[in-house]
Amino acid sequence: MSVLGIYARVLGLLRPQMRLSVILVVANLALAIAQFAEPLLFGRIIDRMTQAQAPGQTLTWGDLAPLLFAWGAFGLFSIAAAILVGLNADRLAHRRRLALMSDYFEHVLNLPLTFHTNVHSGRLLKTMLDGTSALFGLWLSFFRENCASFVALFILLPATLFLNWRLGGLLIVLVAVFYFATSYVLRRTESLQGAVERYNSTLAEHASDALGNIPVVQSFTRIESESRALNRIIDDLLAAQMPVLSWWALVAVASRASATLTILSIFLLGTWLHLKGLATIGEIVTFTNFATMLIGRLEQVVGFVNVLFQQSAKIAEFFQVLDTQPAVADKPGARDAGRLAGAVAFENVTYSYDGRRKSVKNVSFSARPGQTIALVGSTGSGKSTTLNLLHRVFDPDEGAVKIDGVDIRAFTLLSLRRNIGVVFQEPMLFARTIEENLRIGNPDATDEDIKTALELAQASEFVSRQSDGRETRVGERGRSLSGGERQRLSIARALLKNPPILVFDEATSALDATTERQIQKALDAATKGRTTFVIAHRLATVRNADHILVFDQGEIVEAGSFEALVAKGGRFAALAAAQFMAEPPKGTAGLEGLHEATAPQVRAG
Repeated sequence: MSVLGIYARVLGLLRPQMRLSVILVVANLALAIAQFAEPLLFGRIIDRMTQAQAPGQTLTWGDLAPLLFAWGAFGLFSIAAAILVGLNADRLAHRRRLALMSDYFEHVLNLPLTFHTNVHSGRLLKTMLDGTSALFGLWLSFFRENCASFVALFILLPATLFLNWRLGGLLIVLVAVFYFATSYVLRRTESLQGAVERYNSTLAEHASDALGNIPVVQSFTRIESESRALNRIIDDLLAAQMPVLSWWALVAVASRASATLTILSIFLLGTWLHLKGLATIGEIVTFTNFATMLIGRLEQVVGFVNVLFQQSAKIAEFFQVLDTQPAVADKPGARDAGRLAGAVAFENVTYSYDGRRKSVKNVSFSARPGQTIALVGSTGSGKSTTLNLLHRVFDPDEGAVKIDGVDIRAFTLLSLRRNIGVVFQEPMLFARTIEENLRIGNPDATDEDIKTALELAQASEFVSRQSDGRETRVGERGRSLSGGERQRLSIARALLKNPPILVFDEATSALDATTERQIQKALDAATKGRTTFVIAHRLATVRNADHILVFDQGEIVEAGSFEALVAKGGRFAALAAAQFMAEPPKGTAGLEGLHEATAPQVRAG
């Protein structure tokens, strides 16, 4: 998008405040006319006074009073209008900035996980803050200065031809020369400024990445290395920024020089025309004031164009995020799901992240309400992807996922996800109090509900030991708690939601063996009456599952109960032998390397 295209869209964002925006534009038009009338009236007063010096001519206050009154009235109107325009423009710009910030924030939260996997959170935050601040500045400058400047330059400047076409023509030529010189600088610096903003975003991303991993930076003695890397980015940023600054410094010098040259040119031409009887002294004074005013307006426009140009890359990046469409959205006519019973069916479901390699291939299975289904398999086998399709992180390319016999795409996203509680492998807590983190699962939960959820998740004891109990702040990503404590809070959060369907994605991977056994007993009780899906690497956690699905390369290769799959002697039996026996039994194939597969995973498949 071109710079002018970006600016047009920036102004288009004022549409929700259209009435006030139109009023401010009209006020700016009146203000520009009033400011243009002042030098015109002043010139007329000068002409009256010079004409009175001729023999036989007299001048009284009555002759000058109408002109003086009009001149003073326009001056006072200009002051009052400028104050009112500035005050209301400020309020309008602030309201729209905060509204756009809210819209951006909500939009980003709705973007799919695949988007967030590829875009750093620090970059998204910088884009939001820089983009809305840039929009605020452009809106404010448009109403305070630039709207009146555009009126003066493109409407009132040509009108000077009717006053004295010779002086008016010279003024237009001088303004045009200055405009083309500025346009040349714009073209020369456009790509350079884009590179500057890319380095700015990289700088924010690198700093955010390091600050978000302070324990790793300190433990691995990376402080000096990370600082050097940041300084290299800063050096690249400065190298890209300096040529842009040099060009705009040249424009600033040229604008100052043009002011002097324009006034001098108007005065010299006006004097020559006066000697020829083609211009009055009042006209010379009027056009000299016009030149001063228009050069001031030009400097405002140049300053604005400079700001617009510097901010355009930030705003373009803001628009790029805002224009990103969520891969999953409510279908037309989607309805509220209400509270579902929890009968889940996958019917020939296929999904690919990149359109080439299928992560899930022709998967079909069903779960009755209240059943526990376990998904096992090596990393990257498609387990997590399959269950992500259940709560519509993305939609299948082929086939359908149904709950209670209805394709889940027929439900609104909000109502579907209200029926599903997910406990992720990474706890992902907010930098808030323990209770605030729990209430994310159910904002209206009672104290008794919270107490019960904590007890079921085996979290009551450690919460009571905290300095402020449930009001204790857990720090960024819950860092003040141990891994097991964070995970137990995330389990309590899901239980507090009280959904008919629960998903546990390696939920006990961060717990020690004793706590894991305690939580397993608690979960057995908590999941009664709920359809539960468990992704597990340690097979001991799925021994009591009603049905186990064994995944490999996106397909279900085995299915059955724990005992039936072990007796079958296939892939699951090999996994079980590797985990539960020191030596694999004879006749069980494919055991080589399976001990390695039981190591803790960084990311579930």
